[in-house]
Amino acid sequence: MEPLVVAAIAVVVLLLAATLIVGARRRRAGVPAEKPARGADEAGSPVREPSAPRSADGIDAAIALHRLALSAPQLVPRVPPDHERVAAEVARDVASSATQAKYMPRRPLLLPQLLRAVNDSETSRRELAGIIARDPALAADLLRLANSPYYRITEKPVESIDRAVAVLGTEGIRRLVAAAVLQPVFRIRTGHFARFPDTTWEHACRAGVAAETFAAIVDDSDPFTAQLLALLVGLGTIVVFRIAMDRYVEHGGLAPSPDLIALLIDTHAAPVAHAIAASWELSPAVLAALDEQLPGARPAGASPLGRSVRLGRLSGALAVLRAADGVTDEAALAALHAAGAPARQSERIWLRLVPESAAALQKPV
Repeated sequence: MEPLVVAAIAVVVLLLAATLIVGARRRRAGVPAEKPARGADEAGSPVREPSAPRSADGIDAAIALHRLALSAPQLVPRVPPDHERVAAEVARDVASSATQAKYMPRRPLLLPQLLRAVNDSETSRRELAGIIARDPALAADLLRLANSPYYRITEKPVESIDRAVAVLGTEGIRRLVAAAVLQPVFRIRTGHFARFPDTTWEHACRAGVAAETFAAIVDDSDPFTAQLLALLVGLGTIVVFRIAMDRYVEHGGLAPSPDLIALLIDTHAAPVAHAIAASWELSPAVLAALDEQLPGARPAGASPLGRSVRLGRLSGALAVLRAADGVTDEAALAALHAAGAPARQSERIWLRLVPESAAALQKPV
């Protein structure tokens, strides 16, 4: 799992750097910043705000992914009886809690300076090492990851920041910083839904890769930013889950409901991602693309960047389901095509996400 995790977030800090310097753009008009969770519409039927589009052939990747992650085959996103108070508390608290240190990754104090240095071709490796060494927690994380099997190329351990920078180079530093900043948030322990963290992390990783590729070969948008946004929505999912589980602890005796957890994620994951991106001072263009992932946003009106993220998240969900034998290659590709992805490019992206499908589709990787 470690190689996949680190590789999937390989360029996230580069994405942060790119988005921090993007010029201000006008926010897309008329898109709400957040919607509260609701239990039923006016007619009393369950309300579900999908986090991925339903395909024309009937595959609902969001529902199927929830069922897999929460180990609940009969799951239907809704507010069950007696769980209304938990739903209301999460809806009330999610905006203010999302950016608390308890729920979101630690942003290194020297991150802006480090990002500028990484993206400045005139910066020496010694200067990079000096910046990293000034943040003890970040330096410790980087050394730990530099000594992981994925990065270590010799039997001799990496014992200094100088050597880590020399061995890994600029791209390696970006990868390590990304892992140090984001990965700890996904390492959650819970007595309920033990499968959820790993499934959500895998989805975020695959979605990031797919969003990057859609941006590069289909939508002509910024691949790095597309990957960042897909990862941030995955991060928002984890944050919503943790807030909900904390509220359930406060209501001792009430077993967490997978139906409510799914509804809360569908409703709040994208707004939480937006809140985190805003707290990191990412650009208005990035925030606008995250707005396009909000519940109720119209896919037809999405920007190229927003569309890449949406299709990346759908592709990632389908790839996770495929790995669990929850969908066939043919059905997954049909779902992507029905969601607006070009058929030929979709197959290329699918084979990048699920290379073992090449033989089944009779296509070379």
